[in-house]
Amino acid sequence: MFKDAAQLLLDVFVQGFSGVLLFRFLLQWLNAPMRNPLGEFIMAISNFLVLPVRRFIPSVWRLDSSTLLLAFAAEFIYLALTLYLGGYPFVSFPLSGLLLWSLVKLIKVSVYLLMSAIFAQALLSWINPYTPLAPLLAAMTYRFLQPLRRILPLLGNVDLSSLVLLVICQIFLLVPLAMLESMAVRLL
Repeated sequence: MFKDAAQLLLDVFVQGFSGVLLFRFLLQWLNAPMRNPLGEFIMAISNFLVLPVRRFIPSVWRLDSSTLLLAFAAEFIYLALTLYLGGYPFVSFPLSGLLLWSLVKLIKVSVYLLMSAIFAQALLSWINPYTPLAPLLAAMTYRFLQPLRRILPLLGNVDLSSLVLLVICQIFLLVPLAMLESMAVRLL
């Protein structure tokens, strides 16, 4: 019972915060406008940790490397604590396996964030295309949808590029990422 409660708290707070940090990094990388309710929430919830760390970790290639490093560290801590709660025998600390597993998990969460943005953008285009979140979602999906839109023609004024990108994301999750994740778990 204690393990289940502790795992729930880890899932909600530690991995959730890792996802928030990763989302912040991705929004900044994709030059998404942050002047909307979701962007302001992401900034408000993560500024307490990101701003002090930025003093010590500079940006690399105009990327917010401090936020990415914090997301990686949070995911690493989450996975280490999950292994501990699962009764993993820490004879020696599985550093290489945890590092690779953390990287794979961050890539996996990034793909899920992209898929969520595609789905939300499609849904909001039918319900409320002028929502304040529309520019943020468009900035998140544009770089991934635009190459497909050049290849795929409109079918009766219907853009199928979102559907094709969702299928590509699923295949990416099922084949290369699953292989990398199994390799990381074997290193543990």
